[in-house]
This record gives sequence, structure tokens and C-alpha cells, in this order.
Amino acid sequence: MPQPTAIAMSGGVDSSVAAYLLRKEGHEPVGLFMRTGVDATDEHAADAQRVAAQLGIPLHVLDLSREFEEIIDQFCDEYCRGRTPNPCIVCNRRLKFGRLLEEAQALGAGRLATGHYARLAGTAQQPQLLRGVDPGKDQSYFLFDLAQDQLASALFPNGDRTKADIRRIAESAGLPVKEKAESQEICFVPDNEYRRFLRKRRPDAARKGTLKDSTGATLGEHEGIAFFTIGQRRGLGIAVGEARYVTRIDPDRNEVTVGPRKTLYADRLTAAQVNWVSIAAPTRELRAEAQIRYAHRAAPATLRPLPDRRVEVTFDEPQRAVTPGQAAVFYNGDLLLGGGWIE
Repeated sequence: MPQPTAIAMSGGVDSSVAAYLLRKEGHEPVGLFMRTGVDATDEHAADAQRVAAQLGIPLHVLDLSREFEEIIDQFCDEYCRGRTPNPCIVCNRRLKFGRLLEEAQALGAGRLATGHYARLAGTAQQPQLLRGVDPGKDQSYFLFDLAQDQLASALFPNGDRTKADIRRIAESAGLPVKEKAESQEICFVPDNEYRRFLRKRRPDAARKGTLKDSTGATLGEHEGIAFFTIGQRRGLGIAVGEARYVTRIDPDRNEVTVGPRKTLYADRLTAAQVNWVSIAAPTRELRAEAQIRYAHRAAPATLRPLPDRRVEVTFDEPQRAVTPGQAAVFYNGDLLLGGGWIE
């Protein structure tokens, strides 16, 4: 009997098509659904059940709500420290390729597939992570923090296809989620109003502080550093003529600094907790393209290794809104070398 292949099924189009492709390619898929405790989980679980039933594959539902609460708490903690988090990256490492992979292995599955738009290269001993072929949907950025053994166990059936391809496959296969809308970027903030979410979850985050300009002059008060992110223009509560943007958040002084657009640009950053997912950790400078948020176009830079898994990144040209808490991910063309968290 062939070894089964686990598939993380979220109830969305991407993971449903990935399950369909596995079946079509001769795998013996076993579906895994992650119950997180957020409001939409039951709806998505029902969709995953419908797809699994149509494809004739078993579906195991795991209650990971306690572990997911820890990710939500970290999300809130980061904002309260004046940083801008990316919980999807943490979830991929800890839950999807952590707890789900453990469950897959307990079920005898050799690999864990997901609906991510990413590709694999290299060997089983030295796997490498590549961008997905669809530049508008590539999700390799969210996978930079996977360990080598996690990557070696991964499968990405959608990586060689575009989103349009996936929609066409869902339609031709008659999958019950073929017309389902895209999922939210942050699944536990369904209206994308993270400030409202923080106010409800952390009411003590609304701690007033000083709003300053780039010369140090006081412009007024802010309602809490947790409600600001680097590059923010709206919601500053000031009117000073020329547009102002958040350029610095100081949690120790409880201060937010704003300035004109030109002050948003920086030519360097330091990344911490760097994970070299596709290559051995470099011991000397190397050239790469650095991507400093999901929607950012990777920019040419020089990487200089520092002690304690840190890297100094110097851009050829200054980049807008380098944001502490976000990920800086390093590429050589389509090859994802590694990445870390912006300090």
C-alpha cells in the first residue's frame, strides 16, 4: 500500500485544488483541518468536509485553538511593543508545518501538502524553496522561517500554476468551493481593522503618549503606540499642511514620530533570528534581493552576517517604510535564501 500524503485543508479554493491535484497525480491524500477557534472556523470546516467527501478522502479535524491563541497573543504583544507583526509566518512554522506535520507523521503520511503558491527544488537532504510561478500570488515569503526538516516534508501542488489556473481547475472539477472568495490576510481580524481588534483584546493598549515631528517638536498626543505602524498616514490626528507619515515608534518613551514622505526612506536594516532555509549560513558578504514586506518588490542589497543569527542589509537604493517586526526575506532570483525579523 502506498504511503499516504497529508494535505492541510482550510476549506478554501487553493487547498481544495491542491487536494484534487494530489488525488489526480496518484497520491493517497489524507485531509487535515486546523480548528483555530476564530469565528469562521465552523464554516470553513464544513467546506473542507464537503470537498473531502467529493474527492473521497478522509478528513481529520484537529483542535489547535489553544496554540492559535498563543499566536494571537504574540500578535497583540508585538503591536504593544511598537512593532508590526506577521502572524501568518509564525503560524506556518508552529502550526501548519509544526502541529499538522506531527499529526501527518502520526497517521503514517510521508509528506504534508498545502495550497501555498511556492515551489521546491534541491534534494531531500538539502531542499530549497522557490517563488511560485504566479508573481501576483507567490507566497514563499510566508515560508522563509521553515526548518530544513519541515521543508523536506513539504509539497506545494499549486506552485507551478497561476491563480487563474487554480480557479479553472476548481471549475472543471466541480469543487463545491469553486466560487469561494479569497480568505482574509489575517484570519482572526475578519474586517481588517486590527486597531479595533486590539482595543477589544488589549484595552490597556490605549495609553496616551507624545506625538512629535522629526525635529523633536511636540505636535500633540497619540492614543497608544499599538495603533500605529511605520509609513502610516491616516489617523494621526494632526493637520500641519504637508502630509506626514509615521517614521518612528519608541515604546520606551511612548512616543510616535512623524515626518514628511522623504524621511520614510532608509538604506539599511538589521534582521534578527535569521533562518537560512535553502543554503548554509554564509560566513561572508553576499549579494541578494531583500523583500521587506509581502507587497514589497525585492530590492538589490548586500547582506553582511553578524553574530547571533543577525544580518545587516544595505540596499543599493533607499527603501520606503522599513518596519520593525516585519520579515526581511532574501532571494537570489526565484530562490529564497533565508530571512529574519526586522529589528
